Amino acid sequence: MISNLDHLNLSVKNLEETAKWYQRIFGFEIVEKGLQKGVPWGVIKSGDAMLCIYQHPEYSFMAGDDLERRKTHGLSHFALKVTDLKEWKSVMERENIKVSYGGAIKWKNSTSWYVNDPTGYEIEVVFWHTGSPIFDVEDREVERNV
Repeated sequence: MISNLDHLNLSVKNLEETAKWYQRIFGFEIVEKGLQKGVPWGVIKSGDAMLCIYQHPEYSFMAGDDLERRKTHGLSHFALKVTDLKEWKSVMERENIKVSYGGAIKWKNSTSWYVNDPTGYEIEVVFWHTGSPIFDVEDREVERNV
């Protein structure tokens, strides 16, 4: 019934800086923007992936370890799939992107790079070795160290 995730809504420190970063790194383009109750917002799109971003510089950011330490539910990270490994490596080099966890992590069927956007959201950039997600029935329970 569901073909894919349509979009995520994210509060960000700075709408323009965030939109420009996602454009340089992932090719996102602003497809809609406006004000809602005085708050600047925009929809950015790359391929079928969309993010709706709301500017809230007054908000404090909490993710990852902060969520665990405070025993709070929230967004740990989200993932974007890249299909051109050579281009992704070129972007990482050109933009001098800092990759967390010591660099690329090789999973059984994919390779992931964990990076942060200007607000601090962690993004798992995934390259599937076969071009699309594959999961083996016998591998449904996997110990993860990330």
